[in-house]
Amino acid sequence: MSNDLLEGILEIRKYPDPVLKKVSETVTVFDSELADLVKVLFASMHVHDGVGLAAPQVGILKKVAVVEYDGKSYVLINPRVIDQKGIQEGEEGCLSFPGIYANVTRPQWVKIESQDVNGNTVTFEGEGYTARAFLHEMDHLSGKLFIDYLSNLKRNAIKKKTAKHTGGHF
Repeated sequence: MSNDLLEGILEIRKYPDPVLKKVSETVTVFDSELADLVKVLFASMHVHDGVGLAAPQVGILKKVAVVEYDGKSYVLINPRVIDQKGIQEGEEGCLSFPGIYANVTRPQWVKIESQDVNGNTVTFEGEGYTARAFLHEMDHLSGKLFIDYLSNLKRNAIKKKTAKHTGGHF
């Protein structure tokens, strides 16, 4: 286990870090290291004032994400959508895109099948903002970013804005 992981807070990778566009690996080992990763994701999310955080955002390509909203905490390991209904449009931001917000269209309600830190299958239902948070974090596990839902014009404007902050690199 790395010292960073043991210290409890990990640096958030910022766009255009290439790790953000990579597909994460399925979790097959459910051990204390995985439980520690989940704890560190929650701690890092809290420090950075987020609602959710996916492992790729801290440079770990595993299908693990956490969401905390409206007093409820969710651990999503190898999650998949098993049902969805309706449509909503709402503003999204991302810890990997500081200060950037855009309207994204997503389902209004979702049912997620996932695993917990012990490998047990669990299901979660989310509506409105909770559904949005689940799907946003799950997208990270597939290398998809919220800007991928935007028009080319809006996406390119965000890319230019982030390039100014990073000097064209990171």
